Amino acid sequence: MQTNRESNYDKYPATRLDATLWKGWAAIRDEISRKIQSLHRERCVVAIECYQGVYHEELEPELKALEPTRWFNTAELFKPVEEVERMTYPYVTDDRLFGFRARFTYADFLVGERVEALRSQLREASGVSIVYGHGAAYVAPDADLILYVDMARWEIQQRSRRHEVCGLGVENRDEGASYHYKRGYFVDWIVCDGLKKTLLPKADYWLDTHQPGQPKMITGDTLRGGLDKTAHQPFRVVPFFDPAPWGGQWMKSVCGLDPEPDNYGWCFDCVPEENSLYFDLGGVLFEMPANNLVFYRTRELLGGPVESRFGQDFPIRFDFLDTMGGGNLSLQVHPTTQYIRDTFGIYYTQDESYYLLDAEPGATVFLGLKTGVDPQEMIGALNESQQTGQPFDAEKYVNRWPARKHDHFLIPNGTIHCSGAGAMVLEISATPSIFTFKLWDWGRLGLDGLPRPINIGHGSHVIQWERQTEFTRNQLVNQVTPVAEGEGWREERTGLHENEFIETRRHWFTAPVEHHTDGGVNVFNLVEGDEAIVESPTGAFEPFVVHYAETFIIPASVGTYTIRPYGRSEGRQCGTIKAYVRFRN
Repeated sequence: MQTNRESNYDKYPATRLDATLWKGWAAIRDEISRKIQSLHRERCVVAIECYQGVYHEELEPELKALEPTRWFNTAELFKPVEEVERMTYPYVTDDRLFGFRARFTYADFLVGERVEALRSQLREASGVSIVYGHGAAYVAPDADLILYVDMARWEIQQRSRRHEVCGLGVENRDEGASYHYKRGYFVDWIVCDGLKKTLLPKADYWLDTHQPGQPKMITGDTLRGGLDKTAHQPFRVVPFFDPAPWGGQWMKSVCGLDPEPDNYGWCFDCVPEENSLYFDLGGVLFEMPANNLVFYRTRELLGGPVESRFGQDFPIRFDFLDTMGGGNLSLQVHPTTQYIRDTFGIYYTQDESYYLLDAEPGATVFLGLKTGVDPQEMIGALNESQQTGQPFDAEKYVNRWPARKHDHFLIPNGTIHCSGAGAMVLEISATPSIFTFKLWDWGRLGLDGLPRPINIGHGSHVIQWERQTEFTRNQLVNQVTPVAEGEGWREERTGLHENEFIETRRHWFTAPVEHHTDGGVNVFNLVEGDEAIVESPTGAFEPFVVHYAETFIIPASVGTYTIRPYGRSEGRQCGTIKAYVRFRN
């Protein structure tokens, strides 16, 4: 048990940059005014583009204080709320969790005649015109100055839980957080990201307003230089932690978290579409979505073969599930590839695995069906439990396997699974993150006091009924095989299943181990040992120190690198688990 160790887990990893940062609205306005004056133009158009979820109540008055000749808010260009709701309904749906991936752009949300009228005014206006809001850079494509006000999805979710923000073109502030997330995931963030991708190479300034009243700004060149640097060295995204109805106590100690909350169930420590990325400029942290790196330096980060297969999606996800001192996760299943395409418009599914970072005595994992299970009987029993509130006898239908530290359970899509209480799971999976069909949740309520959504209907369509006891034992539980060894190290293959596109390799080492990205992104976690160091044999990047349980990313562009014990771990055995996209066995 590592829960008694002193925590050295870094909750604020950052790429260090030597560049200028403006902090506070007064300094930001002074710099923008200076830049406008330096253009020496009789007519100057400034576009202030905003990601969904920013605080307009703060931004608008602070930026209006620039005292432009004209101020235009794009909110006046949006279609009526009722029309936006009708347009987006087929993609948002009435479901509490799931929708269908849309392909909208800002042109679909705005009234074309109003946009053209504003563009005509901008062409004829003199002085400084500021176009502010969602779609500002679309409305003013020839703007002389572009400012981008960014927002990471995790912060948007916090604001949604507090009912502080609305979706694009709608008034949904009072809706539940799951409905906010659904609208963002299936509609709004797709629209925002589509425009952002065109602005990353050319925006003049980038703003961080994640902390209310404490804005920060860097130039677009600083942003792009920082992303370039990050794409050529090991790095970590900013982890975030969240409670859960089943949450445990392990992360409080190991990750050095606030002990006051009842539990922490989740840690997302490598989900770039959700996580933030920090730049450290003279000790000040500048925050942005980690997805900016994926969008701006796709090939350097992912590698050509991975980009060819997944485009600008980061396909590997690492997160923690803490049930030590907690309870069982929900009994669940993930959609098959064809089902997720047909039903939700997503082109690959959430295959995954459970790697046990730690486990209490008696910990277990539910995985695979018991031999001879009758599908109709089991679905009937699940529906009866859902309708009556009577317990579902999970062990009658699902295998329950002993779970020990460093065990690895493989979970290809369509396989019933659930981590039991007393386990600290490092979940290694494909990225589509919300497509979990809960079949049984042990009669619990969510943290909001409401019954958690159960998806027996969806689940019944994707359960692979042939994955029973012998299949599970022979193909999914601890499929460890030796690969190679050298002086002071050995390599093992721990999975994943042949149906999954992720390969995992575990290294045990007391000496340096040479790795190579082989043209694809590598994702690691230090699963044993206090510290290790990642180094370039050619000095291509600064040595990078990682600590126990930290997930770190090696961009494809890095090529050859080494990992060895460091600091308190020198002379002791360390262990890493590495994941990468499998293109050949």
